[in-house]
Amino acid sequence: MNTDEWTQTLGAGPLLGIAAGAIAVLLFLIIKLKVHAFLALVTVSAATAFATGIPAGEVIDTLTDGFGSTLASVALLVGLGAILGRLVEVSGGARALTDALIRRFGEDRAPLALGIASLIFGFPIFFDAGLVVMLPIVFSVARRLGGGVLLYGLPAAGAFSVMHIYVPPHPGPVAASGLLGADVGLVIAFGLLIAIPTWFVTSYLFGVWAGKNIVLPVPNILTGGKQEDDERDENPPKPGTVVWLLLLPLVLIFTDTGLNTAGSAGWLDEDAGWFQVARAIGSTPIALLITVFVAMYVLGTRRGRGKETLEKLVDSALGPVCSIILITGAGGMFGGVLRASGIGDALSDAMSDLGLPVIVAAYLIATVLRIAQGSATVALTTAAGLVQPLVLGGSFNGVELAALVLALAAGSVTAGHVNDSGFWLVGRFFGMDVKTTLKTWTVMQTTIGLMGFALSSAVFVLA
Repeated sequence: MNTDEWTQTLGAGPLLGIAAGAIAVLLFLIIKLKVHAFLALVTVSAATAFATGIPAGEVIDTLTDGFGSTLASVALLVGLGAILGRLVEVSGGARALTDALIRRFGEDRAPLALGIASLIFGFPIFFDAGLVVMLPIVFSVARRLGGGVLLYGLPAAGAFSVMHIYVPPHPGPVAASGLLGADVGLVIAFGLLIAIPTWFVTSYLFGVWAGKNIVLPVPNILTGGKQEDDERDENPPKPGTVVWLLLLPLVLIFTDTGLNTAGSAGWLDEDAGWFQVARAIGSTPIALLITVFVAMYVLGTRRGRGKETLEKLVDSALGPVCSIILITGAGGMFGGVLRASGIGDALSDAMSDLGLPVIVAAYLIATVLRIAQGSATVALTTAAGLVQPLVLGGSFNGVELAALVLALAAGSVTAGHVNDSGFWLVGRFFGMDVKTTLKTWTVMQTTIGLMGFALSSAVFVLA
């Protein structure tokens, strides 16, 4: 028997109890017993799979499917991003761009400048890819100005999060728009209207406040360890060189996004060979790979660094991020078990029977799915499918449909915690323990969802 043929017989109550117990045990293992997060996540994932009744013969496949699917999207990005970050740092490029930013915006507005840049980069770029590309600059600014990494990191990470959640062409709002029949152009317009003020309040203002109250040292995770003074280039590249290197993967990825949109609209032939090749080049892993090779030449070979030196730089970049990759994969494993066990489905079915107004039901169902299984995209698309009959059976205008999509998006970002791979990605990159990640990232994600829901509800009511 496989999980496709298996039927969950437990009700929503027992499943909810198992999920809550699993999360409590996980936090106890990590926070109190100091068990390594990777080991704790794998152990709790396996125990949860057995407790929820997943057939014993399918437990390992369920664990490895969740682990592997997460690594498929994260491992290449983190590895390639770490190499790029190492090259930018050692060449002196991060320092040069940092000095230019500080001269342009001033020290006091550095978090705002980083956040605005991340908003712009985050329009076409997925959350994890954009964050990895931006981190070397965030870390360099934090080292240069002091005050801890969260003061600069949270506004930037929050910017990528709000854009990924609320604004097409990111996959969640695009899929939800298709399911509900919403106009993507209206979703983009109102998504930006909601995302920008939401970022300013929940990510910039909160991020600055949290960063000043929780001062953490800047991690060396992307630089292969602490730098020796003689390892850095005394003649750093120009800031403009660093900017176009950082923009290169973003342009390639945005090209892929534009081609996908044009192909879906029938403007271009999706089956043409050149079209498929161009899209492959614009895929995130290939775009980052190309950028790494360009950076190796521009920041390395052209500046007199030998082949052996470059090889050592690349090797030193990969070791420190292995822990991040494994922990993030294990977080995806835990979320995969919760999805396969039917916990999210049972809770969403119970929520859909409460008879709430459609926009409130949409938000709450997406929130429940998010809390239950971790993935924001899964929560958003699944919740959209659940409310689709109710929406299509009503008479909603275009603005109301866009507001419903954004309410679903708001629910899908609310309360990201230990079953979300993004929780571990952000926490480990910023050098936070689980307790601190809950107090900062989880709180910030929750406020992003609550404010987004309030604004989308206002749009719905006024439409």
